[in-house]
Amino acid sequence: MEVNVLNIKGEDTGRTVTLNEAIFGIEPNDHAIYLDVKQYMANKRQGTHKAKERSEVSGSTRKLIRQKGGGGARRGDTKSPVLVGGGRAFGPKPRDYSFKLNKKVKVLARKSALSYKAKDKAIVVLEDFSFETPKTKDFVSIVKSLNLDNRKMLLVLAENNDLVYKSARNLQKAKVVTAAELNTYKVLDAASLVLTESAVGLIENYFKA
Repeated sequence: MEVNVLNIKGEDTGRTVTLNEAIFGIEPNDHAIYLDVKQYMANKRQGTHKAKERSEVSGSTRKLIRQKGGGGARRGDTKSPVLVGGGRAFGPKPRDYSFKLNKKVKVLARKSALSYKAKDKAIVVLEDFSFETPKTKDFVSIVKSLNLDNRKMLLVLAENNDLVYKSARNLQKAKVVTAAELNTYKVLDAASLVLTESAVGLIENYFKA
């Protein structure tokens, strides 16, 4: 699959980049995508939720009423879960939500996500660029020249560039990552995927397994 390389003004440079069919043209595996996104979201959870159980809340341990003869259900002290202010029965406890996912499944999921973008013609290849100083206005002009100002976009760089990152970090619909940071969730979350020319080869190296 060949894609034209554009410059920062949105003009065709006359060059083309061939996207590897083994990465950008496979039959997407939805279940692998589901597992990879699920792991990404699970790893972001802090898992620090906690509710006090009856042994942890403050209160008297004296029984309030007789156990039998009252006509109602048995209940113990003021810390009983059936009373207001009592402990919570089976409340949440701190836990780790992360789980293991095989490397090959992750690679398949990311190839599938990239293939969906290629199938939807939502991939733009941009020639390598940088800024002299961080300036959001300059980044916005690039986005507008690519006709992506009303869409969520993900810009993928070959390597970390603080000038580009700082120019885009205030924009709600624009995200900047390196090829090494690319994952299934970020690809699918963006309406358009903008790859710099040098990032294409790196992506193919990372996901060739």
